[in-house]
Amino acid sequence: MRFLTFRKNQNALSEVGILSEDGQSVIPVKDFGLGFSSMNELISGMTAEQYGLIKEQLKDKTGFRLSEVIKMAPIPEPRQDIICLGMNYSAHAREFGDYNKDYKENIPKAIYFSKRVNLAIPDGGSVSAHSDLVKKLDYEVELAVILGRDAKNVTPENAFDYIFGYSIINDFTARDLQEQHKQWYFGKSLDGFTAFGPWIVTKDEIPDAEKLDIKCWVNNELRQNSNTSMLIHRIGEIMSELSSGMTLKAGTIIATGTPAGVGIGFTPPKFLVPGDVVKCEIEGIGSITNYITD
Repeated sequence: MRFLTFRKNQNALSEVGILSEDGQSVIPVKDFGLGFSSMNELISGMTAEQYGLIKEQLKDKTGFRLSEVIKMAPIPEPRQDIICLGMNYSAHAREFGDYNKDYKENIPKAIYFSKRVNLAIPDGGSVSAHSDLVKKLDYEVELAVILGRDAKNVTPENAFDYIFGYSIINDFTARDLQEQHKQWYFGKSLDGFTAFGPWIVTKDEIPDAEKLDIKCWVNNELRQNSNTSMLIHRIGEIMSELSSGMTLKAGTIIATGTPAGVGIGFTPPKFLVPGDVVKCEIEGIGSITNYITD
């Protein structure tokens, strides 16, 4: 199933809904007798029995036309910073090294960093270029993993038992701020620098999250074109290593890294400017399109 957060109109409160089987409508979870007021509540509180009830009744429900509601990011306000993977595709590690000669390739362990998200940007939303601060704005399509329950000391083999579902993240990045501060947190955490959506696809709908085509277009030019089978550090490995020393709470979002083809990978670099349109797509999930503004 596909779970999303939406508003009926500009003045309405946000609700959690399920995409209809034909993909044309959204049915509020309250129509199934469930009282979850946010995606975080649903992820941490929904039982297997409730999930089965939704799946059984979904075909008999009618909701609101998807084209007529206001889509929000699936988790508009994450409870914690997003956990991100750096250099998790070999080709991207090489292009980053070509751009930044201080970077040393072939780091044997996963590179982790976090990304502050005050409010995630939805599919169709505008992303501020922060032109007063940023001159080198970049894009990064990434597979997002959303945990469904607390994970501590999990093994790579049972890690997927803790996953609720998957989504798409565009990890917008200020490369010049990265260069100036010699770290990634500030340059990736400016307001609006996380586009997330269009929904969360539950793990039972995606048999193998490590065999998905992953792509990004800028102004209809295909820039990134890879497959999650190219991940260096796999999802189970990531979750096992992290949970060996820290509890990953239900609702945790892990962005698994981006493939080659980002703006810094071109000669000369192709950074984003106001007016650009960026579309990210992952097989089995869908796509998210965002518009760069001043």
